[in-house]
Amino acid sequence: MTGKSQCDCQAQSYTYSRVETRYIFAICAFATCGGYYGHLQVKVDCANRRQSNLSINIDFGYPFRLQEVHFKAPLCDTKREEILFLDGNFSSAAQFFLTVGVFAFLYSLLATIVYVFYQNKYLKYNRGPLVDFLVTVVFSFMWLVSSCCWAKTLSDIKAATNPTQVLLLISACRAPENKCTATQEPVWSRLNISVVFGFINVILWVGNIWFVFKETGWYKTGQRYPTRSASGKRASEMRQRLYTESSFDQPEESFGPQPSRQDSFNQSKGDFGQQVYRQGSFNQPQACCSACLLTVKWWSLKLKLNKNEEDEILVECYESS
Repeated sequence: MTGKSQCDCQAQSYTYSRVETRYIFAICAFATCGGYYGHLQVKVDCANRRQSNLSINIDFGYPFRLQEVHFKAPLCDTKREEILFLDGNFSSAAQFFLTVGVFAFLYSLLATIVYVFYQNKYLKYNRGPLVDFLVTVVFSFMWLVSSCCWAKTLSDIKAATNPTQVLLLISACRAPENKCTATQEPVWSRLNISVVFGFINVILWVGNIWFVFKETGWYKTGQRYPTRSASGKRASEMRQRLYTESSFDQPEESFGPQPSRQDSFNQSKGDFGQQVYRQGSFNQPQACCSACLLTVKWWSLKLKLNKNEEDEILVECYESS
C-alpha cells in the first residue's frame, strides 16, 4: 500500500505542476502583449531653413488601432502644420490573443483549486475528467489560432509603423529638397516574446491532451480487458493458491478398502503431530492471502481501481506479508 500511495502522490503532484505551468505561461503571454507601448520619432529638415530640425513624436500601443494615432507634421513651404494618421486597425487579433490568454489563466487557476480541494468530486461519475479533456482540446485549438493570427498581425504592425512608411505620409518628406530621417524606432522585443509565449502555450495545452485523456472513462473503457501483465498473472496464481489451500480444510474422501477402527485410531494417533503442523502451515498463508484480498477489495471500492491496479496491490501486499 505504501507504493500505491506514493504513486498517487506523484501523479497528483505532476498534475499540479502541469496546471501551474499552464497558467504561468498564460500570464506571460497576455502580459507581454497587453502592456505594450511603442514610440517612434522622426525629424524633418526643410530646405528653406525657416522650419528645420523639427522632431515628430508618434506614440502607439495596445490594442493597436493605428488609424486613431495622429501626429502633426510641418509644411515646409508655409508655417502651417498638417495632421496625419497612421494606417491600419489591428485590434481584433491582439484582443483575441489577449482574451485567450486571460481565459486560459482563469481556467488553469480554477482547475488547480479543483485538483487540490475537490479531488473526489472531480473524479465522481467521470464528469470532471471529461469536461477537463474537452476544455483542454478547445483551448489548444484557440491557442493555435490566436498565436498564428497574432504573429501575422505583429508583422503587419511592424510594416505600418516602419519609419520609411511613416515618412511617406508626410508631405514635406515627399519633396526631394527636404531631408527627413528617423531618430528613434520602436522596440519590438516584448511583442516578439509574446508570440513565443503563445506558441509555448500551444505546445503545453496540446501535450496535456493525452494526460487528461488518460483520466477519462474513454481511456479506462479501452483498458477494461488489457493484456495480462506479469503482476496480473502472479496475482491470479495467488488467488488460485488461496482457493487450493482452502480446500485442505474440507474432509478428504477415502478410496479403496476402509481400515479397521483400531488401525485408524493408531494411525491418527501416530500422525497427529504431522497433521497439526500441516494444518498450521496451510492456515498461515491462507490468512495472509485472505487479508490481502480484503485489503484490495476495500481500496478498489474506495478509489475505483481497475484490474491492473488491483493486481499490483495484491502482489505488493503478499510480498510484504
